[in-house]
Amino acid sequence: MADVGSKALSGLLAGLAQISYFHNPAVTEQMLKTELYPELSEEDFRVLVEKMNGILRSITSADMDFNQLEAFLTAQTRKQKGITSEQAAVLTKFWKSHKVKIRECLINQSKWENCLRNFSWRVDLKTQSRHLDQINTPVALVELELGKNDQ
Repeated sequence: MADVGSKALSGLLAGLAQISYFHNPAVTEQMLKTELYPELSEEDFRVLVEKMNGILRSITSADMDFNQLEAFLTAQTRKQKGITSEQAAVLTKFWKSHKVKIRECLINQSKWENCLRNFSWRVDLKTQSRHLDQINTPVALVELELGKNDQ
C-alpha cells in the first residue's frame, strides 16, 4: 500500500511541476485528483496540493543541492503537520530526477530580452591606403548574432 501512495505522490509532484514550471495546459489539478487521489475529499486534496506546492517552491527557489534538500526535508518531517518520511523519500527522488529540467525551464522563463546566439571576431590590418600613416592600422571586427528565446 505504501508503494501505491508513493506512486501517487510521485505522479502528483510531476503533475504540479507540469502546471507550475512547464505550463502544460493539458494537466490540471482536477485531472490529478481524478487520476491519482479519487478517494480523497476535495479539502484534503487541496491541503496536500498546497503543502507539496509550497515545498516544491521552497526547493526550486533555493535551487537546493542534495545536502540542503536532506536537511530541509528532515526539518519538514519534524514539523507539526509536516510531511512523512515516505513523502520525504518521494520528494528526494523527484528532485534528483527533475532538478535540471526545472532549473533550465526557470532560467529560460526569466530571460526578458534577446539572447546571444553566435559570436565571431577577427582583426584586420590595412595594407593599402592613400595616407601612409593608415597602413598597418589594426581594425577589430566583431559580429554578434542575437535571437529570441524561442527563435
